Amino acid sequence: MQEYIPYGKTGYFNPLVTDFLAEEAQIRPFYTYSPVHPDFAAAIQARQQFNTPRAALVAALEQQYKNLEPVTAVQENIQSLLQPQTFTVTTAHQPNIFTGYLYFVYKILQTVKLAENLRQQYPQHNFVPVYYMGSEDNDLEELGSIYLEGKSLSWAAGQEGPVGRMRPDGLEQLIDEVKNILGYAPHAAELITLLRNAYLEHNNIQDATLYLVHALFGRFGLVVLVPDNPDLKRLYLPVMKDELFQQASHNIVNATLEKLGEHYKVQANPREINLFYLQDGLRERIVQEGDQWKVLHTPLKFDAAALEAELEAHPERFSPNVILRGMFQETVLPNIAFIGGGGEIAYWLELKQLFARYGVPYPVLLLRNSLLLVDEVSAQRMNKLELSITELFKSTDDIVNDFVKKYTNASLVLKDEYAAIEKLYDALEEKARSIDITLVASAGAERTRALKSIGKMEHKFLRAEKKKFAWQTDQIKQIKSRLFPGGSLQERKENFMPWYAAEGAGFFDRIIAALEPVTDKFLIITN
Repeated sequence: MQEYIPYGKTGYFNPLVTDFLAEEAQIRPFYTYSPVHPDFAAAIQARQQFNTPRAALVAALEQQYKNLEPVTAVQENIQSLLQPQTFTVTTAHQPNIFTGYLYFVYKILQTVKLAENLRQQYPQHNFVPVYYMGSEDNDLEELGSIYLEGKSLSWAAGQEGPVGRMRPDGLEQLIDEVKNILGYAPHAAELITLLRNAYLEHNNIQDATLYLVHALFGRFGLVVLVPDNPDLKRLYLPVMKDELFQQASHNIVNATLEKLGEHYKVQANPREINLFYLQDGLRERIVQEGDQWKVLHTPLKFDAAALEAELEAHPERFSPNVILRGMFQETVLPNIAFIGGGGEIAYWLELKQLFARYGVPYPVLLLRNSLLLVDEVSAQRMNKLELSITELFKSTDDIVNDFVKKYTNASLVLKDEYAAIEKLYDALEEKARSIDITLVASAGAERTRALKSIGKMEHKFLRAEKKKFAWQTDQIKQIKSRLFPGGSLQERKENFMPWYAAEGAGFFDRIIAALEPVTDKFLIITN
């Protein structure tokens, strides 16, 4: 069974996201196409006017895939990228170990579903789903942990620099822990073998993630792009050179932020230079001091000629930060749509004028699908309690209080008493006004104290009555904890593996069948 709830009514999405979906006037200037009724034909036309480096892209992808098990759908999609009538739809994410959050799977499946839908809608074109791997990120605290069946598992990597280049040393122990947690689920052995092949047979995290994602989603024709590649970086040399020597992005994005910041919290602030310098074990900002360019926290420094020579010889050592990364993606891919979470949408909204400066087409921005998976046990408990799924988006205390008020035989809401107090003090204030106007304030103060006393009594009544609903309260807490672990949305906490261990690849088929790639509603799927 599928149900829907508007994002704004979940309580889990900020105003920028809900205003983006509602296309409110104050946010509309910061993107090009409607996020709920996008003009894909216009996006295709804009992309056709841009000279996408298709041959270089395909050559890089062929090199990237040469050691992977061939999958016909993937190979055909890669080759189709040489054709001017082929376009991509893309999502991006860092190489979290074991894929990280559950929404990683949703983003990819939404990308696949959108490509399928567009092929039907525009049969004269082809559309390739792409996962762009943010392998140059270095936030190991986030990327090196997963939450599995109520337990946090963390990788003690003991390494620094881009996570994608890190060696997967020590992950065998975590894989064993996953095996112990998932136990004897029908597809657990298959999943553990996949993890072992991915992380114990590859030299770094980005290769392991490439293998894992290819094994899981290759049958859908998903193409993974690893941007930490000298040949792909070379395609971005003009922008990186301009960034190092002209530093235009800082002023352009700041001008946007001044306007966007009038209404919303700013997601990402530009630096004077929005490039990192990469080496194995090193990812540090580049800053200019006088006529020298320095790599922070290292002895590395360059004059203008040496920096340009370094960029030409080793473009892979230069990494766009969040301000320049999206435009790099759109430069190397023939992309028409980007699917991102709320945080990603927020920083893409800062970039429209930057894209315009470099003549790069700005894609359709789509919010990633958000889902809640309701298991059979939770659904049965909810039916027994006559709880609707939408009620579960409230806090646990509010759910319990509303439940008790609904089913108690006592009158817990003292509306009549409040009305009586108000009527009494209205009369007292009128009498005070006729005797001495200065007494009105005293009567008002007594009114406030009396109303507070009624409120306290009402709270005590509710607290006493809740004791009669002890087992129902316990059931509500269990349901809430199971479906909203840690008080968070399930997709922002859990990992996909328990579902995969239970259902195998059919889990992905079940999800993709339910997805609406372009929507303004949160999806609830009940077994």
